[in-house]
Amino acid sequence: MSDNNKSAAIEEMRFRLLIDAVVDYAIYMIDPDGIITSWNSGAKRFKGYEEAEILGQHFSRFYTADDRAAGLPQRALDTAIREGRFEGEGWRVRKDGTNFWSHVVIDPIIDPNGKLLGFAKITRDLTDRKMAEETLKQSEQQFRLLVQGVTDYAIYMLSPEGRVSNWNQGAQRIKGYLPEEIIGQHFSIFYTPEDRERGEPQRALAIATETGRFESRSWRVRKDGTQFLAHVVVDAIRGETGTLLGFAKITRDVTEAHQAQQSLEKTREALAQAQKMQAIGQLSGGIAHDFNNLLTVILGNLEIVQKRIGDDPKIIRLLENATQGALRGVSLTQRMLAFARRQELKTESVDIPQLVQGITGLLRSSLGPGIRIDTDFPEDLEPVLADVNQLELALLNLATNARDAMPEGGSVTIAAQREVVLELGHTELAAGRYICLSMTDTGDGMDAQTLASARDPFFTTKGVGKGTGLGLSMVHGFIEQLGGRFILKSEKANGTTAELWIPVAGEGTTAKALFPPAAPIVVPRLSVLVVDDDSLVLTSTSLLLEDLGHRVVSATSGTEALALFDRGEVIDLMITDMAMPHMSGAQLAHAVRVLKPDLPIVLATGYAERLEGFAAQLPRLPKPFTQLNLVEIIALSMK
Repeated sequence: MSDNNKSAAIEEMRFRLLIDAVVDYAIYMIDPDGIITSWNSGAKRFKGYEEAEILGQHFSRFYTADDRAAGLPQRALDTAIREGRFEGEGWRVRKDGTNFWSHVVIDPIIDPNGKLLGFAKITRDLTDRKMAEETLKQSEQQFRLLVQGVTDYAIYMLSPEGRVSNWNQGAQRIKGYLPEEIIGQHFSIFYTPEDRERGEPQRALAIATETGRFESRSWRVRKDGTQFLAHVVVDAIRGETGTLLGFAKITRDVTEAHQAQQSLEKTREALAQAQKMQAIGQLSGGIAHDFNNLLTVILGNLEIVQKRIGDDPKIIRLLENATQGALRGVSLTQRMLAFARRQELKTESVDIPQLVQGITGLLRSSLGPGIRIDTDFPEDLEPVLADVNQLELALLNLATNARDAMPEGGSVTIAAQREVVLELGHTELAAGRYICLSMTDTGDGMDAQTLASARDPFFTTKGVGKGTGLGLSMVHGFIEQLGGRFILKSEKANGTTAELWIPVAGEGTTAKALFPPAAPIVVPRLSVLVVDDDSLVLTSTSLLLEDLGHRVVSATSGTEALALFDRGEVIDLMITDMAMPHMSGAQLAHAVRVLKPDLPIVLATGYAERLEGFAAQLPRLPKPFTQLNLVEIIALSMK
């Protein structure tokens, strides 16, 4: 053997050893007819055949039955001959019948004369990669189905420029666009015109690009033009190299939650306002009660002094001035009690048109010549159940406010209309029939902040010393004490409307007069027991009674009063204060009624109180009272 032949043999041996040493690839030869003529270790490893088992076999045995039936083995060889190479992937079959995913390259082997000697075939097992791809594909498909199945969130992708690239069912439901209508459009279409002008869409993408995430809550626009409050999250999506691929955008419609939160906040504000008004009302009522005690003392003593002084005009003038000052205090306490809903009301059937006609003169005096008064009352308007004097005072208060809102003149319209409140039709009024008595002016009106505080006690816009701030709060308390509602409606520069919703009087309702018509009153001398924990009121009341010629026995508590009865004290009449510690006037009256069933009892009170049982039928003496009031109540009690 020549040296050249030896070298060639050695080179061929080395090449065979190299090919046989490759275990990750099946490298083998097939003849022009597809018969296997060589077999390396890699082929043995992942196809499972020993060299002796496979040499001389046709390579199509590695194909699946379906691929063989479709003629794929021969097609691969034909492609290799025609194009000089075949490359592809597909399922192949091992000796044990299991399948594996393979990457196949077939190269034709041509001699220098152009004759086909066979084919070199290289196969690689890519089953692991294929399974990973299938798993990823399945995962992506499941994720896509998951995203498409979400209907409460709009989930979609944006290109780096902000154009919509996909669209889920939630986006279609919330925003109203079909996929074919919106894909390719710029996402700024969802923003309001104002937000687009401010550059909000670009700002959102810029923040997401810079920080990786943008989140906000703002108004967005649906396809039909309606707006909804959206909670928006935009996340930047980057490739492995950091290149910006686009944005993932999630939008949720939170309009209902926002409205529910607003409703809750309004309810909380209303509750806080109600609690504030209740606390102020209790405080005002308590102050008015104590103040009424002081006024009872002052007026009572002034009345006695006036009867006993001489004719000195200076002293008379001083006493009259002091009396007028005390009466102003009475007016103030009445307003405070009205706000606190603790004033004594004498409710009766009231014809509103007649009442308004009766105070027209007062209204014109209050409003002045520059303000026109119009009325609008339907025919056969049902009467309401109200206190005439307090309703007149309420209208005068409203007229005064209207006048102050129209310094340059204007008009006031007093109107009434029938209203029916159904069981579930109103949250603040009991079901029933009402008359809505309204007064509308053409004045300056109030802004929202002023309107919200207008009914608060001591709130006024008239400046220091020009108003007590109790006018509207008095109206509010008075109407609610009747079981109605006081509603203010106003806008800046559009005037104000005050509505008094007053219950309709029932059939046969008559005036509840506390005292009989004025007539000469003759009362015999009595032994009167006066009970009051306030020593000043006790002394003043006793002096007024003694001045009328009565014998007075006094007690500072209910216990002390009951002790007088136990000792056999002769009593013809008992006048007791209502608000006393340990034992109230009503409780004392109950106890005395057991001991003396026929004893006349009068309850003196600084404000209205709800009583039960027989105490509710007892005559009441409102504080502050005069000597004439005492004469009248004693006469009523002794009948």
